[in-house]
Amino acid sequence: MLIRIAHSPDSDDAFMFYPLTAGVIDTEGLQIEHVLADIQTLNEHALKGTYEVSAVSFHAYPYISDKYLVLPSGGSVGDGYGPIVVVRERIESLKGERVAVPGLLTTAYLVLKLYEPDFEPVVYPFDKIIDAVLSGEVKAGLLIHEGQLIYEDRGLVKLVDLGQWWKEKTSLPLPLGCNVVRKDLGLELIRKIERLMKESVRYALAHKEEALSFAKNYARDIKDDHLKVDRFVSMYVNHRTLDYGEDGRKAVRLLLTLGYEKGIIKVPPPKIIFSDERS
Repeated sequence: MLIRIAHSPDSDDAFMFYPLTAGVIDTEGLQIEHVLADIQTLNEHALKGTYEVSAVSFHAYPYISDKYLVLPSGGSVGDGYGPIVVVRERIESLKGERVAVPGLLTTAYLVLKLYEPDFEPVVYPFDKIIDAVLSGEVKAGLLIHEGQLIYEDRGLVKLVDLGQWWKEKTSLPLPLGCNVVRKDLGLELIRKIERLMKESVRYALAHKEEALSFAKNYARDIKDDHLKVDRFVSMYVNHRTLDYGEDGRKAVRLLLTLGYEKGIIKVPPPKIIFSDERS
């Protein structure tokens, strides 16, 4: 059976999916096809239920919960760090300012709205946000992916790390992205996909240099800096990627609940979120 796995062409996703991409683990009879797209595009496809398995933003999950469950492995979680708001020169507040964001369904945008509700979002491709800030098109930019490691090299300064702010506010890690599986595949196939996803992450972590050599091809501006690639991958592929843990799952529910209570998320979060909660 063909299972399409859609994920971002980024070094952290490339790292965790390397064992499946390269065929180094047993796929239990499934034919795996990888589809690469940026996270905003993946969120939009998930609204239509396009792919059997997909990486999505947690912000998008309530809108697709009728079609998908969250896999217990494969998540991107920042523990005391996360998306960063950068500016050319330090300002007192983002209130009323134009801020470049990587998509209105990204978790980064959701957390920024929790941090400062009153700003003007301007959507840019995630890899064009630094340039937008430097050019003065916007006052600030919300950085995800490798941009979090290179903004200082480009002459920008950090206004706030939203993962650090969230940790101080809640004492919890910040769940950013997840891998979801379509409900209509049925419980037996979902359980098989759960095993494959966990084994892919486990293998990558156990064979780090091997997986990093593959992942660096997707690292864009930092691909020639092994230490930065290693640092970025380690930020978002670690023990929490194997399993969110009790506090990680609590953080998911709190994030979605706060987003709904503040009117940022327009539909209530579902009671059942993770695929291993369904029997």
